[in-house]
Amino acid sequence: MVEYDRVETDVLIIGMGGAGLRAAIEIIGRGLRVALVSKSLLGKAHTVMAEGGIAASVANVDSKDNWQVHFSDTVAEGVYIGDYRMAEILAKEAPERVYELERYGALFDRTPEGKIMQRAFGGHTYRRLCHVGDKTGLEMIRTLEDKILHTGNSRLLDETVITKLLKRDGRMCGAVGFSLRSGRFITFEYKAVIIATGGLGRIYKVTSNSHETTGDGIAMAFEAGAELRDMEMVQFHPTGMVYPPGVKGLLVTEGVRGEGGMLFNTKGERFMLRYSPEKKDLDARDVVARAIYHEIQNGNGTEHGGVYLDITHKGAAFIRKKLPGMYDQFKEFAGVDITKEKMEVAPTVHYFMGGIKVNPETAGANVDGLFAVGEAASGLHGANRLGGNSLADLLVFGMRAGISAAKYAAATNAIKPDSAEVEAEISRVNSFISGSATPAANPYEIIDSLRDVMSEKVGIIRNERDLGEALRVIGELKQKSKGVSVKGPVRFNQGLLGCIEMEKMLTVAECVVRSALYRKESRGAHTRSDFPKKLKEWKINIICTRSGGSVDLSTEPVPEMPEELSSLIKPEVYE
Repeated sequence: MVEYDRVETDVLIIGMGGAGLRAAIEIIGRGLRVALVSKSLLGKAHTVMAEGGIAASVANVDSKDNWQVHFSDTVAEGVYIGDYRMAEILAKEAPERVYELERYGALFDRTPEGKIMQRAFGGHTYRRLCHVGDKTGLEMIRTLEDKILHTGNSRLLDETVITKLLKRDGRMCGAVGFSLRSGRFITFEYKAVIIATGGLGRIYKVTSNSHETTGDGIAMAFEAGAELRDMEMVQFHPTGMVYPPGVKGLLVTEGVRGEGGMLFNTKGERFMLRYSPEKKDLDARDVVARAIYHEIQNGNGTEHGGVYLDITHKGAAFIRKKLPGMYDQFKEFAGVDITKEKMEVAPTVHYFMGGIKVNPETAGANVDGLFAVGEAASGLHGANRLGGNSLADLLVFGMRAGISAAKYAAATNAIKPDSAEVEAEISRVNSFISGSATPAANPYEIIDSLRDVMSEKVGIIRNERDLGEALRVIGELKQKSKGVSVKGPVRFNQGLLGCIEMEKMLTVAECVVRSALYRKESRGAHTRSDFPKKLKEWKINIICTRSGGSVDLSTEPVPEMPEELSSLIKPEVYE
């Protein structure tokens, strides 16, 4: 008999970021048991790295703003392949979720009248982002955690790694994992599970994402039969740090440009006037990222491979008040005083628009009992995410996922996972711990190779040859990964964690590359140099499904929106 601990709950939430915590509040409020699991520490979720603000049309600064304009901006900047119903729900419900967060205790910056302050952000028609300096995500996590910890009826297990989701009779029913802290294996028995594990930025070498963002939840849902959508859509944020090497990729919030920062090349040219004369430095992220990429490629970049971002003209007092995190970040890590000196920035992998396909009303996937929310879910952002819509997404759909999972669990009888399947998964994980003196392969060498090929071949500008080469390398790495092993016990074994993450990273990377090869056009964050135009026939969603051990691709038309909504947005233009 394999020894393991058991946790019984009504709903299991994998991920303790903003989405998972907001979902848990709804479940607890309905009197159900909830267990939240995170492979990192409580409070260390990637949500804390979201700095600029929450997009919501509360119209405190620009009185003309409303949900209709927010909806239109979201659909248009998603290049018309997003789920219109998700965009409608977000635009309508975000204001109340912001006020709700305020009632929970969030301390927003204020207008002179005492209302929640809002700032400009790329792609938004009006100043829409409700913010707490440049630490909005941190304040969100603090507030939601405080709400959870003072409510009760929840079990929080941080430093706990989930390795596999289990289902029986077509329904989700369990999960297998282990505690890094104790070294003991755990099985979770539940009626519903919510995937809130974030995106997959760490499959790239240069990213703003935290170390935990390795696509685990997306991969496990895929392995359990969930459909994935738009996996080719990886957003490169225009501004990440480029120097020193230890902080390369660390996010430089869009709030810098929202507060008046401007981009310059080494010739002193404000180059966005050429690429986007109307929206300039605050155009959509894909537009600005490509512009910076081209400037660097054309020899107009800095010595460290970036361009300059300058906000010194706003004055030291303004900068320290509005952007205290950025001031400290550059001062501490780069020795740069942004009140007096320019910042060096370059694009960094930032957000994943693809992920698990969900119902816009319920956040439910195509597998009974499986729900997904936040960056792990797809549909809302289409081909490009508007800044600030991510934190709004966590609140709006976190609440909806919690309500839906609670209703499902309340109406469902629990079924036990197959004990043989549980024991087989524990044995599989244990098999990574080698008794040999010389392991056949190191998981982190495979992860490094994956990051290299994704960065070099599946970046901002793509083509068939590079994508084909990336797919070939991923195939080789999958074969090599079968010989991976590490030494030591389960407890705090980072090598074992690397083995688990390696598997998930290879799975999602293959889906990204296959989808990017399949989409033969340029749309939003997906740019093909060999198919440079946006094409009407590719106004579709690409769906990944698992067939045995392979990835199958299919397409679905983007649903036509009703006339009362389509009349709110500008018609899509093709060359």
